[in-house]
Formats: sequence, structure tokens, C-alpha cells
Amino acid sequence: MYQERLSLSSWSVHRLLGLSRWTVWDASTSRPVIHEEEGDAVITLLDLPQAVAERGFRYLELCHFHLPKVEEPYLAQLRDAFQTAGVTLHTLLIDYGDLSSPDPVRRSADEQLIGRWIDIAEKLGAAAVRVVAGEQQTGDAVAIARSAASLQRLLRYGAERGVQVVTENFRELTSTLANWQAVMEAAGSRIRTIVDFGNMQPDEKEAAIAYGARIAHSIHAKPVYLADGSFDEEELRRNVAIASANGSVAPISVIFDQDGDVWEGIQRIADAIVSSH
Repeated sequence: MYQERLSLSSWSVHRLLGLSRWTVWDASTSRPVIHEEEGDAVITLLDLPQAVAERGFRYLELCHFHLPKVEEPYLAQLRDAFQTAGVTLHTLLIDYGDLSSPDPVRRSADEQLIGRWIDIAEKLGAAAVRVVAGEQQTGDAVAIARSAASLQRLLRYGAERGVQVVTENFRELTSTLANWQAVMEAAGSRIRTIVDFGNMQPDEKEAAIAYGARIAHSIHAKPVYLADGSFDEEELRRNVAIASANGSVAPISVIFDQDGDVWEGIQRIADAIVSSH
């Protein structure tokens, strides 16, 4: 049941990929800029689809900052790598943008940049892009309205290109269940969401999973780690089971971000997901 839904986020192999190209807002020039972070690469992004296929994963989600280049010849190579491996590029995760910003210049520039990443997703053959709803404070109804309006425009832009636009319970604006619900309701029923176990308030986690499962594009299975470096397998299995019991049949992405052997850590989490019931 869960084996066929196994997915991996490229964040889980972040330490193996080496280069990261972070997008940040430059207030002095009022535009987004790229900051590159070099590292020792163990695997290239072009090799990643085959590597995950060999480990039993059917889906892959790519963080936008892991793409070393966005020129068309490279995007065509990467698309071919997915097709050859038989792995679905389920989501291009755009980890930048504040659609809820009160600054109209920032908001417009970020929305335009996200539009360009939707174009890139189309060329890669990605099923969807994940867009951050916003970074303003929870409870800010005006910020929610700004975010929802941008999400609706981006949804239409993506639909014209065959790319679904989804959001996530990620960053400040959607950091509580109430605010996440408010954003989703304001954005409209066509917007779906990523459900990340690690981004939920502990006292509302089960309720948040149950809510998000019904509108889930994917599940981010981020475990709770214990003092000895192991993770709470029972808690992770319970969370996966709650999502399924509430109607989710979405791919389940392993999220690993600890020290130690990367592939071994990923496999432990995948084994716990597969054994959920």
C-alpha cells in the first residue's frame, strides 16, 4: 500500500548534492537575488532519479535551489533522467517568496519570479509547484487575503501550462491550523496543499493531519527525533495512518535532515512508513 506511494524530497539528500542556489530578497535593490553555497557533491541532480528508483521510490520532489542551472538544454537532460528512471517529478518545491508581504513591490516581484519557476516546472514535466503562502504573522487577515489573491492568479497561470499550484503548512502565515485553514479557504477549493508533519504545533498535530489529508497533494513524513539520535517510529506510523484514515492517497515523501549516513537514514524512515497500518 505505502510502498507504491513512496516519495523523496531532494532536501533529504541536501548534503550529497553539494551546490545550493538560494533565492533571497535584496532590500537595497528591491529584487530577489541568488546566493550560491558550495559543498562537496557526492551525487549530481541528473543522477538522483535513478538513485531513488533503485531504492524503491516512485516519486521525487525537487527543491528549486538544488537546480544548478535553468537553461533549456539542462532542463531537457533532467526531464529525460526522470523518464529513463521511471520516476515521477511530483513537485518542484519553490522555497522562496512572500505573497503575503505588505510591500507591493516585493509581492509583485516574488509573484513574477514564481511564475518563471512555473515555466521551468513545465519544461521539466513536473506535475506541480509548491508555493509558500507567506511569511507574515498568523492572524493577519489582510495578509491572508493578499496571499490568497496571488495564489489564485498563480493557479490560473499554472493551469495554462499544465502545472498544478499547491501550497503547504510552511512558514509563519500557515504555522497554525486555524491560519492554514483560513489561507486554504480564501485561496479556493482548487488549491491543494502539502501536509508536513514537522511544521505543525505539537498540541494540534493530529487535527492538522486529519484536516490536511483531505486536500493533500503530498505528505511530508518528517519524524520526531529523540535524544539518542533515533526517531519516534510509532509516532511517525501513527501520523501516516491518520492521513490515510482521513482520505489521503497522496505520495508520502521521506524527509531526512540529520547527521549520519544519508541513505541509511532515509531507508529507516521509508521502512517505518511502509510498515504503517
